[in-house]
Amino acid sequence: MTEIPGEPAGKPISASRTTLSHIMTANDTNLLGTVHGGVIMKLVDDAAGAVAGRHSGGPAVTASMDEMAFLAPVRVGDLVHVKAQCNWTGRSSMEIGVRVLAERWNESTPATQVGSAYLVFAAVDSEGRPRRVPPVLPETEQDERRYQEAQIRRTHRLARRQAIMELREHRAAQGFDEL
Repeated sequence: MTEIPGEPAGKPISASRTTLSHIMTANDTNLLGTVHGGVIMKLVDDAAGAVAGRHSGGPAVTASMDEMAFLAPVRVGDLVHVKAQCNWTGRSSMEIGVRVLAERWNESTPATQVGSAYLVFAAVDSEGRPRRVPPVLPETEQDERRYQEAQIRRTHRLARRQAIMELREHRAAQGFDEL
């Protein structure tokens, strides 16, 4: 990748990849006795935030969460591993991909995937204004696939936002009151 004057130097995906691990306790449960989805979502946001801060070299805030999928329940006593990496970067935004795995704390069986999510973070300066982020440099074929898929998700997010804004403008022009 050729460097562009004034643009931060690119960073490889491995430079900011991280894993956050946490053992689930009774305090984390919902009314069904399994771990509350919101607890898992907070761990996802925490791990993604660490990656975004590492990649951008400073503060970054959650802009959106896409496709949070819960694939299997998490139980009290599970050791949860939240693996996150920067999949794509724009001017000031970054898509962070997250995989959630769980294993029994007292067994030596392999961890199984119990969830996944994509989050978009915006790098901000001390005034809360967007700031440039370094381009992300995919290192493997899998990284390159994730980068390309992230571009597709971004295109869909922008198209969805545009379609909703156009619909709202159209309804407002027709005199519909929106809440």
